[in-house]
Amino acid sequence: MDGAKVTPGRTACLYIGAAVLRLVIFTLLPGLPDLLTGRVEISTPVTSFKRLQEGLFLYNHNVSPYDGGVYHQAPLLLPLFSLLPSITRLPIFTYLLYIAVDLLSASALWRIADSGEAGSSALFTSPRREKRWSGLVIAAVFLFNPFTVATCLGRSTSVFTTCAILHAVAKAVSGAPFGAMVAISFASYLSMYPLLLLPPLVLLSYDRQHSGRAIKSAPKFAAICASTVAGVLAALFQLSYLVTGSWEFLPSTYGVQLTLSDLTPNVGLWWYFFIEMFDSFRSFFLAVFWLHLSSYVGGLTVRIRRQPLVALTLILGIFAIFKPYPSISDAALFQAMVPLYRHVFPLMRYTFVSTAVIMYATCLGPAFYYLWIYAGSGNANFFYAITLVWNLGQSLLVCDLLFAVLRDEWEVERPEMVGKEIRQI
Repeated sequence: MDGAKVTPGRTACLYIGAAVLRLVIFTLLPGLPDLLTGRVEISTPVTSFKRLQEGLFLYNHNVSPYDGGVYHQAPLLLPLFSLLPSITRLPIFTYLLYIAVDLLSASALWRIADSGEAGSSALFTSPRREKRWSGLVIAAVFLFNPFTVATCLGRSTSVFTTCAILHAVAKAVSGAPFGAMVAISFASYLSMYPLLLLPPLVLLSYDRQHSGRAIKSAPKFAAICASTVAGVLAALFQLSYLVTGSWEFLPSTYGVQLTLSDLTPNVGLWWYFFIEMFDSFRSFFLAVFWLHLSSYVGGLTVRIRRQPLVALTLILGIFAIFKPYPSISDAALFQAMVPLYRHVFPLMRYTFVSTAVIMYATCLGPAFYYLWIYAGSGNANFFYAITLVWNLGQSLLVCDLLFAVLRDEWEVERPEMVGKEIRQI
């Protein structure tokens, strides 16, 4: 393991430094959060803080927050934010909430890194496992990632989903399957798509069970986990019904993701395609796009059965590319998980290319959006072209990590092939 010994002082310095950085930006640049909140790279129709504020206004005036078709987020976010003072009078409490969620996410990521699951799972041990970064470094990479900071400053509600996903994985590697299922239920309630993480998460929880309380039967364990998730989601839906007084939130929150009824531009691949789509073909291609997204889950879970944490990481990367309403928050989550696999970095082939492409798209994305929307010297093709480059960079990173992990497994199975070049014929 690289890095100096982790002490409580280092831990406190990391968390305090990350919190102070965010508070300083919030305080010294008061106009920046509102600017970032309106950026399509940060806020989507299902995570926008501005839309949350509109829903909160209706909720506080005893009007259904889903009237008008603007608010598409989980109902239980409304009572949470209604407890906070007005964002216009005392914004500091909202800032502190988002900073605390980021720190909680980093804490979960730290536990995942220190578990050593990335290099040594129940069914596979990498010969390179000793070469890894400490939890302190992994947490620092997440907290000081510009995408993470920008998401926090933009106050996107995706930070709550990220926190829930990381805590689900952290509970799973800690041998607490019930806590993992509860956490992934909250993540699925907030954003729906994390429900697709359930198969590899169940396998990870099964592998990391404490020996004294382990359930030997895999089908029985999976059934218990699925029942737990179903029960928690049912309870959350019932609470949502009590908060809103109707089931209107189901089509407004989850239906909009399934049907892509809001075509606001984002960094994903869906919006432009369905703007150009004839209505008669829309339902068919919606089914195809969702089938494409979900098809990766089964294949990766089965193929990388011996390393379920790898499957989870790769699926998170695929979500950042192919989900209906992605943002840089999804990229930040995937990029936070990638450093866990430092032991296979020497096996990756396109690290520089994928990093350069992502940085290139990060710089030019806002410029192309400005040319389209404000300068009027471009059109939608300008912005969509740069989002294609952005997703190309992420696709290269996902594929490169998958290649490195499979090469690592292959060299264990075939020691005589260590160091030899692979050529596709």
